[in-house]
Amino acid sequence: MDLTLFVACAFCASLLFWLTSKPRGRTPLPPGPPADPFIGHLRMMPKEKTAETFHEWTQKYGDVMYLNIFGRKMIVLGSFETAQELLDQKGSNYSCRPKFVVYELMGWVPSLSFLQYGKQFLKHRKMVQQFFGRKESLGFVGIIAEESHSLLKHLARSAPGEHFHDLHRYTTSNILRVTFGHRVKSDDDIFLQLVGNLAHIMSNSGPPGNTPVDLFPWLAHLPKWFPGTYYASMARSGFESIRKSHDFPVEVAQERMKAGNLERCFLSEHLGALGDKDDPEHLEDIKGAGATILGAGDDTTYATLTAFLLAMVLYPDCQNRGYEEILSVVGKDRLPEYNDRDSLPYLDCIIQETLRWHPVAPIGPPHRSLQDDVYNGMFIPGDTVILPNIRGMGLDERVYSNPRIFDPTRYLPSPLGKNEPRFDAAWGFGRRVCPGRHFADLAVWHAMAGILAILEICPVKDSQGNVVLPKEEFTEGLVSQAMPFKCELKPRSEAARHLLEQIEI
Repeated sequence: MDLTLFVACAFCASLLFWLTSKPRGRTPLPPGPPADPFIGHLRMMPKEKTAETFHEWTQKYGDVMYLNIFGRKMIVLGSFETAQELLDQKGSNYSCRPKFVVYELMGWVPSLSFLQYGKQFLKHRKMVQQFFGRKESLGFVGIIAEESHSLLKHLARSAPGEHFHDLHRYTTSNILRVTFGHRVKSDDDIFLQLVGNLAHIMSNSGPPGNTPVDLFPWLAHLPKWFPGTYYASMARSGFESIRKSHDFPVEVAQERMKAGNLERCFLSEHLGALGDKDDPEHLEDIKGAGATILGAGDDTTYATLTAFLLAMVLYPDCQNRGYEEILSVVGKDRLPEYNDRDSLPYLDCIIQETLRWHPVAPIGPPHRSLQDDVYNGMFIPGDTVILPNIRGMGLDERVYSNPRIFDPTRYLPSPLGKNEPRFDAAWGFGRRVCPGRHFADLAVWHAMAGILAILEICPVKDSQGNVVLPKEEFTEGLVSQAMPFKCELKPRSEAARHLLEQIEI
């Protein structure tokens, strides 16, 4: 089989998809950019800043925009309102995922993030929600506070440019403790290495659901030298690491349970309930749920905190106001505690603005329509990939004034602020909303509260003493984080130094 045959097969498949994707009857498809025959919008798809480009297009073509690539039908949702009306209110038709061939080849089976809507999906979601619900997550405040105090100690010791490592260790430690009952004690911890490998593999997995292998699954069966098979080969190379993220934590937890030294965690709950039952299918569900929590919860919280650090350097007035609010409520002699939260409204506004200013998933995880639908006079075919443009929703000038500016006061009620809506789009939509959002919110709050309370975040200076501000740049990929930059975190006062000295790690 050669390149000519590959092109011929792709052409025939595209022709078939193109013919079958025509709107039925008189109801038109949603508007979108002009497309080429057969290949659709392939040539105009952005290579970078996809969410920004989609936002520009939806301003021209509307909040429901149609795209087609080699017959793959896609709709981009450009506003929070349209996403709510389709993904929330019509969840029974829009809760499926497209088929992720690359992730299946990697070994992400089963995984809540990629499961099709059905009994197994509902089982996994229930497992996670029951452990990380709003009330249940509050039971982990002690662990999160302890880890956040360790974070402060590490940040104060680190040189400019090393703070990203400290943030990643914090988010990973939180997830490992509550999910696997494992506490990170050193940088060479085997679980940290496992998470690092996981992040590297996922960051090189291509656009979710839109690699050549996802568009043409038969490519997965061809040799790696064949055109279009790169991501299939890459996925197979990561299979061992992905499966280790499923198997290894469970094996360690089982050994610790036998020894009687596994602290309460997600695995202890579910392995304990399983007991000595011979149920390999349920054991795989436990493994898959644990690995999903690790993969989805770690990088997203970390990315949020990198955006927060960048915002505090670029917008020092916001940083100072956050500090002054904490100082007025908490004082200098202790660190903020979760019981203080209701008295710190501006801090909550900083969290909301961080989520909006640069969402960690600029293009939200794709949904898929099960059946044909009509929305506001537009035909949405069944088996269409639905892409919520989270970044575009945060830039919507109909909702947020001066949206490219980091302005936490926008959420304060009038006359103190602009009374603009919270950015709930950051957590996803419908039956696919992030089930760990309450725990993630607690982890973000404790980190931000502690940092603002006792550490001043400053830009670095060059050899001539000039201030060097970092650029507002973010990575592309499944999860988007601030590009590495240098800043200085130093104790705000002698009282802050004293608090840091009291922290044991």
